[in-house]
Amino acid sequence: MKDEISREERVAGLKGLGCSRKRVEDARFTQGKGNYVDDIKLPGMLHGDFVRSPYAHARIKSINIDAAMALPGVTAVLTAKDLEPLGLHWMPTLAGDKQMVLADGKVLFQGQEVAFVVASDRYVAADAVELVEVDYEELEVIVDPFKSLQSDVVLREDLVADDGSIPNGAHGPRKHPNHIFTWEAGEEEATNQVIDNAAVVAEAEMYYHRTHPCPLETCGSVASMDKVNGKLTLWGTFQAPHVVRTVASLLSGIEEHNIRVVSPDIGGGFGNKVGVYPGYICSIVASIVTGVPVKWVEDRMENLMSTAFARDYWMKGKISATKEGKITGLHCHVTADHGAFDACADPTKFPAGFMNICTGSYDIPVAYLGVDGVYTNKAPGGVSYRCSFRVTEAVYFIERMIEVLAIELNMDPAELRSINFIKKEQFPYTAALGWEYDSGDYQTAWDKALKAVDYKGLRAEQAERVEAFKRGETRKVMGIGLSFFTEIVGAGPVKNCDILGMGMFDSCEIRIHPTGSAVARLGTISQGQGHATTFAQILATEIGLSAESITIEEGDTDTAPYGLGTYGSRSTPVAGAAAAMAGRKIRAKAQMIAAYLLEVHDNDVEFDVDRFVVKGVPERFKTMKEIAYAAYNQAIPGLEPGLEAVSYYDPPNMTYPFGAYVCVMDIDVDTGVPEIRRFYALDDCGTRINPMVIEGQIHGGLTEALAVALGQEIAYDDMGNVKTATLMDFFLPTAWEVPNYETDFTVTPSPHHPIGAKGVGESPHVGGVPCFSNAVQDAFRPFGNRHTNMPHDHWRIWQTANNLGMHD
Repeated sequence: MKDEISREERVAGLKGLGCSRKRVEDARFTQGKGNYVDDIKLPGMLHGDFVRSPYAHARIKSINIDAAMALPGVTAVLTAKDLEPLGLHWMPTLAGDKQMVLADGKVLFQGQEVAFVVASDRYVAADAVELVEVDYEELEVIVDPFKSLQSDVVLREDLVADDGSIPNGAHGPRKHPNHIFTWEAGEEEATNQVIDNAAVVAEAEMYYHRTHPCPLETCGSVASMDKVNGKLTLWGTFQAPHVVRTVASLLSGIEEHNIRVVSPDIGGGFGNKVGVYPGYICSIVASIVTGVPVKWVEDRMENLMSTAFARDYWMKGKISATKEGKITGLHCHVTADHGAFDACADPTKFPAGFMNICTGSYDIPVAYLGVDGVYTNKAPGGVSYRCSFRVTEAVYFIERMIEVLAIELNMDPAELRSINFIKKEQFPYTAALGWEYDSGDYQTAWDKALKAVDYKGLRAEQAERVEAFKRGETRKVMGIGLSFFTEIVGAGPVKNCDILGMGMFDSCEIRIHPTGSAVARLGTISQGQGHATTFAQILATEIGLSAESITIEEGDTDTAPYGLGTYGSRSTPVAGAAAAMAGRKIRAKAQMIAAYLLEVHDNDVEFDVDRFVVKGVPERFKTMKEIAYAAYNQAIPGLEPGLEAVSYYDPPNMTYPFGAYVCVMDIDVDTGVPEIRRFYALDDCGTRINPMVIEGQIHGGLTEALAVALGQEIAYDDMGNVKTATLMDFFLPTAWEVPNYETDFTVTPSPHHPIGAKGVGESPHVGGVPCFSNAVQDAFRPFGNRHTNMPHDHWRIWQTANNLGMHD
């Protein structure tokens, strides 16, 4: 038995790891054949819409639904009083708090859901919303978290005892009625002692403004209750469908096996679709009440005003160093504005997410982090907008502190980073705030990046530009933005990561058919990441079947094994590992089948790309397709028929991708308009599954980072009115603003991941935001700038120049 096809040709035919395989999902999307929530149409389906509060803080004196109910086509108008007998007027949040489904007694943010109108179509429902009469008594509004902690106004009256005492929250004692938690990591006393005795200390206060993921598709759901069979089917924009099923069961009392949750195609998530929103609950209740399917889909203003925001962190830092630039200590305190309810999507044990990776990529011997969560009259639900649980805030903090320290030391910020990198030989490295970094080669990546952009030449050009500006020869200044980031992804190990008590493992089930094709079902759900393409590539390499013959299915809780979903860049680190481990179970059984067919001992055959060969006799082999067929048509002693496997993977540790970014920017000081001349992005995500998909993920993440750094903001006035609730005001970059990106890479595999992969989807956002911001701030550094807050829109850049006297 001899195969004329070379080994190289067999490897190429698999289209496995390392292949720039075209995305198989794109065919239906580019032809308009996607199946999104709003595409779902069921017989007799009704439509829901919300009456929302125009006030940020007000007591509800009365709700009159008579006029709305009289409108032809209106079936029901639900209020908190209707949900209360069912115990559904409040719901648990992912952060251990509770949140109103419909306003119960008062409203706490503009856009809060007050009543749910159910009608024959969306237009009738919208008309009926205008006919619901709500009598409000306005209350004092608090949108400043610092004022909130000093105010006598109690926002969450449900969290204060009758005697005025303040019960503990989900994360321990609360020191004020508007206080949520205090979370600490590290040693404060030891850190303060080091900083107090240091030769050089730099301090900075910075605000990472409130922004929003703003996915192309807004949130929505379709609920259909079959009262005859007692089964509920729920379609929706869910990044974690199994968790939604568990929450729906806990809230409704319906047995979990009688609930089917389906995530169809999702038009972007970025963290916005992790949590459970009142619209999901109200569509379920409405379907139970009416006995027919009910659809709810929000509009863009509702999405920006009321679904989960991101960031809103006020950070105060101190960093100490020797005169030579070796960092000795880091102190960080955060005041976190969580809005009206603590609905952040963070692991239970980490109320401020993974902010305790704020030591970044640097060997800092001692550090302390303290975070105070605070209620205000803003929308709830802080999410990790394209980052893993607040890592973007952490990286922005440390990368700005490095820049401020460089100014204090009068040292080049690139050199300061080099002096303080965690060295290659220090891995696995335990950071001062507790995380164990798995692997890294930071200096090699940094040197490659600086050489690629001719960093010394850029600094020389910048110095010449400064002198030309001072001579009046130009009105443009030049900034060189640097950032080096380490992200923490792959949540996560059940020992320290869970959501609502569910450990953050993930899963894969593989079924090989007799003809050698396969289907793999996973507990994740793609929102544009290319799972159907890349997971098939992992399995192609693991089981020796072409990726073209492997179908990936996700998002249906009736078929997929239980998993914790897709967010926090956890798909490849966790579900990808589950796929690899399930593939290895397939391969182990296939080895026994091959040995039987080849009439040798199991140990006498070895896997070779797409077959098992007899050791030392490569011309004797059985391909995986032949083995698959034999698994179903031959009685093999000691083995059950079939070729299937399932794996639930609990990672031993997170994974730690990293990267080095450089942005070259020119700024017109008279208009405040920045022009990005060059952006270089080097990423190390460990083993690279599909370079083309990786590049696409980096381009997308960098564009969102550009938006956040240069203008994207959810802004409020003093009355709690949202000032940026439309796309006329909320900045989404177009092709006009987006530069050409140069991508590069190094490869440092994760030692504990089955294929060495670390994840990449969120890295460019994490590293991109501080890089764009540092470019703006570096342009003004020679003129006296130390730190200015984001977002750096045209007006704020102009103000920076004006404050530095550059318009005189």
